[in-house]
Amino acid sequence: MSNDATLILRHAKHVGYFLTLWIYSLFYDGDNHKHPSLSARPSFDPFVSVLSYLAHHLSSYPCIPILHLFSPSSFLKVKSLSLSHWEDHEVQFMAENGNEMMKSKYEAAVPVYYYKPTHKDCQVLREQWIRAKYERKEFSEPGKNFTYEEGTRDGLLMKRGRDNGQFLSRRFVLSEREGTLKYFTKYDAKEPKAVLKVDTMNATFQPEKIGNPNGLQITYLKDYSTRNIFVYHDNGKEVVDWYNSIRAVQLHYLKVAFPGATDAELIPKLTRNFLKEGYMEKTGPRQTEGFKKRWFTLDHRRLMYFKDPLDAFAKGEVFLGNKDHGYNAFAGLPAGTHCNGAWQHGITIQTPDRCFLFTCETENDQQDWLKHFSDVMSAPMSPQEH
Repeated sequence: MSNDATLILRHAKHVGYFLTLWIYSLFYDGDNHKHPSLSARPSFDPFVSVLSYLAHHLSSYPCIPILHLFSPSSFLKVKSLSLSHWEDHEVQFMAENGNEMMKSKYEAAVPVYYYKPTHKDCQVLREQWIRAKYERKEFSEPGKNFTYEEGTRDGLLMKRGRDNGQFLSRRFVLSEREGTLKYFTKYDAKEPKAVLKVDTMNATFQPEKIGNPNGLQITYLKDYSTRNIFVYHDNGKEVVDWYNSIRAVQLHYLKVAFPGATDAELIPKLTRNFLKEGYMEKTGPRQTEGFKKRWFTLDHRRLMYFKDPLDAFAKGEVFLGNKDHGYNAFAGLPAGTHCNGAWQHGITIQTPDRCFLFTCETENDQQDWLKHFSDVMSAPMSPQEH
C-alpha cells in the first residue's frame, strides 16, 4: 500500500473524491461495467456517490439500489468513504481483495444456463442474482444440487386471462423429460389448458408492461402463430427460479438435439430479451388505409404488432431476413403516401413480397427502430431461418 493511499484514507472526509478515484483505479478492470452491482445505472460514472459506499466485508462494490436489500444486521458491512474512519489494515484488505477475487469465490460454480443480469435488466433479476451469490451462497462450492435442475418443477403462478385481463392462480408444470411447460386452469385438472414446447418457447421479464415487479412474459408457437402469456409470482426468488429452470430445461433439450454443440454455441439459443418494443403507426397492405397506432415487438427476426401490449396474439408478423435476400429498411414513405396520422417520421420495410409502412412519433424513435432493423438484416441467417 502506498503512502499516498494511506494519506488519502486518513483525510477521507476532506478528499473523498480523490479516494473514490483511487478505489476506482484498484478495482475497475474494464469488465466491471457489465457487473450489475457496479453498473445498475445505464450510464455508469465512477465518480458519483455510488462508489461512496463499500461493502468491505466482501471487498466488492454494490451500488445504492443493491445496498437496501440487506439489513444492518446482515452479513454485509457498509462503510462510507467520506464519513467513516478507515484503518490502514482495512485499506490494505481492499487493495488485496477486489471484485475479481470475490467473483472467483462467490461465482465459482455458476451453472452455464443461469442468467447473469446486467445493468439493463430489471430489479428482481439483479436482486436475486446478488442474493443467490452473497446471501444464499449458491455458487460458492462445486457439486451443489440446484433447484433449477430437479427435472420437474410444479407450482402456482398468477396468470393473466386472455379475454378478461384478470390475474388468476394457475398450476404450471415444467418437465425436462417431456421438454414441455404445461399449465392447468384447476390444480387437480387431468388435462392441461396448454402445452408449451421448450424449443419454441421464450421467457423475458416485463415488469413495466405487466404492471408487476415480478412480471414474466412467456411466448410460444401455437398453430404457427406466436402466443403470449403473462405471469407473475409475489415472491421474487420463486419467479426467478422458474425463469432459470426454464433455461436449464432448454439447455438439456438442445444438448440432446445437438450433441456435438458446445455450451457457448447453445447458450444464445436459450431465453432472450426482445430487441425493442414500443408504439408505431402502420397502414394496411393496400397502403391506402389510415395509419393506426399499434404496439410493436422486435424479437430477433420477427417484428410483431399488437393492438394492445398485453394481447395474447399478434395481429400480424413481419419476417426480417438478410439484406442479401431482398430485405431492407429506410427512413421515409413512398411518394404519394397519404399519412393521416399525427406521427410524421416514416419508415419503410422492404421485403421480397411487399413493403410495410410505419410512422414514429419522434425522429429519435425512428432512428432507433431503423438501427435495430439494420442490425437484424445485416446479421447472417441460420439454416433454420432460410
